[in-house]
Amino acid sequence: MSLTLTPARRRTAAAVLTAALLAPLAACGNGDDTKTDAAGPSGSATASGSASGAPAANLTVLAAASLTDVFKTAGAAYEKSHPGTKLTFSFAGSQELVAQVSQGSPADVLVTADTKSMDKVKADTGTPAIIAKNRLVIATGEGNPFKVDDLKDLADTKLKVVLAAPEVPAGKYSKQILDAQKVTVKPVSQEPNVRAVLSKVELGEADAGLVYKTDAASAADKVDAVEIPDDQNAIAKYPAATIKDSKNAEAAAAFVAWLSSPEGQKILQDAGFQKP
Repeated sequence: MSLTLTPARRRTAAAVLTAALLAPLAACGNGDDTKTDAAGPSGSATASGSASGAPAANLTVLAAASLTDVFKTAGAAYEKSHPGTKLTFSFAGSQELVAQVSQGSPADVLVTADTKSMDKVKADTGTPAIIAKNRLVIATGEGNPFKVDDLKDLADTKLKVVLAAPEVPAGKYSKQILDAQKVTVKPVSQEPNVRAVLSKVELGEADAGLVYKTDAASAADKVDAVEIPDDQNAIAKYPAATIKDSKNAEAAAAFVAWLSSPEGQKILQDAGFQKP
């Protein structure tokens, strides 16, 4: 038996069918709109970050070991004032960082403890800017038990002296100032970065070592710092540059510029670094 619909019933049935067909399409459309608003037309996060709070840029910063403490502080401050940007630091000796850049390791910013290291990868980086300076001190055990007063005391064969390796900026600076004073030191070890030198002194595995002033300050409760006169010292310069292969060129350049800003400079100088 066939069922005959009146015109009014046909209109009602059509309306119900139309609503049923459009409901899933409307749901899909709302989902797409939400995605577009969060990620932008291209599907990537916008400069201010996504609606879900995802970072707009994840920056990898290769930095000299002597910047370990201050860059952790600087990184927290930068992320706070730049919502949507996340900084990941990789700390090592400058020579190791330069090797990573030369080998194409993915990163966005490079900061070394000397200009010569940066010069080795000038084809891979943007124009560097000096963000800070530093000087060497003699680190000794707490209380300076061996009464080390100056560079000449490091020649005492009874002392266990540790230095950074010659290819490390801190090692180059150490050799420079020791040679200038005609002081011959036979180190018990040569370390891959300046923080390893500091660690040896902290642990009592060495009686003295040459480190940056900021390194000794970071461990003031464990080591003493013997100042080296300016006319016998060396000035360490820290250049910062973007890496040309960075996937986040604009964000990387913004961070490098911020390091020279009043906020960035205050953090560096509060940690004992000198003005560039």
